[in-house]
Amino acid sequence: MHDKTHQAGSAAGPAEEQRWADLADLVLIISREIQFRRYTDERAVHLSQSEGMVMRYLKRDPDATPSRIAAATGLQRTNLSTVLRGLEHKGFIERHAHSGDGRGVTVHSTERGRSNTVLVRQEWATSVSAAAGHDTTDLDAALTLLTAVEAGLTRTRPQPGAVRLATES
Repeated sequence: MHDKTHQAGSAAGPAEEQRWADLADLVLIISREIQFRRYTDERAVHLSQSEGMVMRYLKRDPDATPSRIAAATGLQRTNLSTVLRGLEHKGFIERHAHSGDGRGVTVHSTERGRSNTVLVRQEWATSVSAAAGHDTTDLDAALTLLTAVEAGLTRTRPQPGAVRLATES
């Protein structure tokens, strides 16, 4: 990460491409490992990946429309409707009409949904910190890099219909 080639933003050569591929591989492995773990707090409710994406988005935008949620998460509207119904059934979200004709809807986390998000994040923090031996030496640099990667991937996300999942390779 201290490589001046990366900092200058020039094209990556084969060695750099391999390191970026290694990073992507590790991110996917870490993500799966986090998902495999059971929560130690019995109050924490496991959510699907899509449900988790919606709840994380609602943490940033607590008064969101389904259109904004779909755009931010990359979920298609039909899939989002299914996810929202599931979250509603679990008592994690509520939908409220926001326009005069009743057709406009906003989605809000319930107290149960917000509490679960806090519990789950605490569980993740405990697991990930323990896995790293509680060493925070490079934590800020890792967060900075991964935040930039997430923002770049989100910004350049293919439009619906043009998506071929990486798992299809």
